[in-house]
Amino acid sequence: MRHVISILVENKAGVLARITCLISGRGFNIDSLAVGETENPALSRITLVVKGDDAIVEQVKKQIGKVIDVIKVIDFTDEAFVERDLMLLKVNCPIGKRGEIIEIVDIFRGKIIDVGLKDLVIELAGTEDKLEAMTNLLRPYGIKELVQTGSVAIARGTK
Repeated sequence: MRHVISILVENKAGVLARITCLISGRGFNIDSLAVGETENPALSRITLVVKGDDAIVEQVKKQIGKVIDVIKVIDFTDEAFVERDLMLLKVNCPIGKRGEIIEIVDIFRGKIIDVGLKDLVIELAGTEDKLEAMTNLLRPYGIKELVQTGSVAIARGTK
């Protein structure tokens, strides 16, 4: 099963390394990883995605919780949450095809953030499926370069 795990940690050197070693030491591959400072500069949030048996992931979460710099561990698997990835994509853009590419970007609510003579750089935020769908539509034009963040997630607001 796919698990999206959010870990609130002290913003100190070495914390990410300890956590990722703990996870990989248990034989899990981290499918996605994103780390950043929170609204409090003394804290960082690690968002990671792993696939595995629920019972084993539960053990890993408990072990992560024992790491001294870890403040809170949340598994969003059984909760309502919002998840997004960010992608930057450089695509070939012959002058005669520019309108077609711009239309695809608009449909996906992406942004063109740089225009060159022969290419465009596109920014898109969304679910993995959304990013993959746009990538598949732009592939025939020729993708020159693609970079993508790991997932970030947050619990939905209370009702």
